Amino acid sequence: MTPAPRSDSDEGSLLVADGERLSLGVAARLSRYLQVLIQARKMGRETISSQELSEYTHINSTQIRRDLSGFGKFGKRGVGYRIEFLVDEIRKILRTAGHHNIALFGAGKLGQAIANSDIFADHGFEIVSLFDVDPARIGKKVGSLTVRDFSELGDAVKVESIVVGVLAVPAAAAQEVTDGLVEAGVTVIFNYTEQLLQVPPEVTVHTSSPAVDLLYALYFYLS
Repeated sequence: MTPAPRSDSDEGSLLVADGERLSLGVAARLSRYLQVLIQARKMGRETISSQELSEYTHINSTQIRRDLSGFGKFGKRGVGYRIEFLVDEIRKILRTAGHHNIALFGAGKLGQAIANSDIFADHGFEIVSLFDVDPARIGKKVGSLTVRDFSELGDAVKVESIVVGVLAVPAAAAQEVTDGLVEAGVTVIFNYTEQLLQVPPEVTVHTSSPAVDLLYALYFYLS
């Protein structure tokens, strides 16, 4: 990857030139750095060192400095990185800067927990619609959201500029919801179910599984 032009300022820029794509490894590591930075900011921290990032992410500090310096010169020896600046710049690299609207599906216990958490808001995503097919749940309030009927999905995607669908539904219902999202034009789906989803090539599905994450962690612990 060819680094973006460096800035004349002390902190430089992490912007990636138009048309360039990050490797999966770099994108995954930057996402991990961003997660730590946001948590550190919530704790009131203003700066962080590469060694601290290493301790929280278990990524070698040399690799961290290499990842970040590949996009520009920033940070100061003995001071570290300014967290607010680095959060903004990594978001630009990952092309997630700005505001993005989410539709959440499933108003059960998991859906309610997601709707009432700041897990997405911390990263610039806002849950603007909550859907369910259970008549007993439709019309009820979950936090600031009113549960809507699934049949309203198409209009909601257009009116509310929804770009991501989050599935917190029973596995048996996941494909039907996915089909509705695809038909409405949503191309990014975050799946909290164990269901294997069939989607067109242009649609991206990310499945979040605590069991798989635990197996991944145990692999390194037991190795």
